[in-house]
Amino acid sequence: MYYKYILVFCVIIFGFIYCQKENSNNYNSAGIITGQDMRMCPTPCCGGWYIRIDSVTYEFGSLPANSNVNLAKDTFPLAVKLDWELSKTESCSDKWITISRIARQ
Repeated sequence: MYYKYILVFCVIIFGFIYCQKENSNNYNSAGIITGQDMRMCPTPCCGGWYIRIDSVTYEFGSLPANSNVNLAKDTFPLAVKLDWELSKTESCSDKWITISRIARQ
């Protein structure tokens, strides 16, 4: 009978440790949106927006719908915090990113 209490206690402790709510204020990176890419080219790798993250300039095409950043009205440079990954588009994979979450800094 004693082992059942220990088992319940361990399950509760592990539940508190592993079921922590994600902090919505923690973002993976900080960056600066510097402006629009005005190039006109036939590939999907241009015509988006420039963003500088960790001294590297990337490009992106759009923002998530739930962001508080409005690229049409904001002035640049614009400091932001964001979660992102390199795009899976093969031709642009080294400079084109997909932003999953973004907010003004």
